[in-house]
Amino acid sequence: MTSCIFSVDVEDWFHILDLAAGPGMEEWPQLESRVDRNFRRMLDLFDEHGARVTCFFLGWIAERHPALVAEAARRGHEVASHGYAHQLVYQQTPDQFLADVRRAKDIVEQAAGARVHGYRSPGFSCTSDTPWFFEKLEEAGYLYDSSVFPARRGHGGMEDARLDPHVVDGHRLVEFPITVAPVAGRNLCFFGGGYLRLFPYRLVRSMARRVLGDNRPVVFYVHPREIDPAHPRMKMPAVRRFKSYVNLRTTEPKIHGVLKDFAVTPFIDFIRADRALSGVLPS
Repeated sequence: MTSCIFSVDVEDWFHILDLAAGPGMEEWPQLESRVDRNFRRMLDLFDEHGARVTCFFLGWIAERHPALVAEAARRGHEVASHGYAHQLVYQQTPDQFLADVRRAKDIVEQAAGARVHGYRSPGFSCTSDTPWFFEKLEEAGYLYDSSVFPARRGHGGMEDARLDPHVVDGHRLVEFPITVAPVAGRNLCFFGGGYLRLFPYRLVRSMARRVLGDNRPVVFYVHPREIDPAHPRMKMPAVRRFKSYVNLRTTEPKIHGVLKDFAVTPFIDFIRADRALSGVLPS
């Protein structure tokens, strides 16, 4: 059976996108940071299950907590890039985006002492309005991406995108779309963030098995703040607040469930094991 891929977007509780009342980057250093203890708790959880995962570090976090990056690498996890400044891709110019992903890649590599191969954009904000996205990632030296969300979504979303991992046409770059499952004629996500928190674990497990039965890997993703129900809350509209904070207490038990019920692997190991994808790797 096809493996699952488990990933963590390593950012702090205040890294919530596109929020009018949210703090700007100049305010971030003054806010209480909880990422260190939350992420280390996640690492212990992965150790408990003997699981190896991919950790997409925000460059801003890696710059201030290089020991976290080094610790993830030391424990055998893949370290990857979540960009530097936590900005939506479609709010940047191509040159701004290239500078951001290059900066993040360099910072994470220096902290890890290992090469960074993968990228995930904040908010899965690769869209049809960013046709230069893959070109710039390739130019920055990345081998794979996991930013395409093949369904309707507030930030980004590409409803007509392929659902399976594939080499992007015209590039030497693998795309791992965020996993969705067809339900009543619509593609829905059950496997990360607010989706994982909202749905009961039995349904998540059932949908994961359905996707695996279609010979697609399931890409799970979580954030360190999601195992910390006591983290500070930000002011936001009611619907957004619900999406951001619903069922935080269920995240950790669901992670245990996933790691108990499914074999998981980092993205780069999946590429190495897949003949159709491994051609992007340096010879």
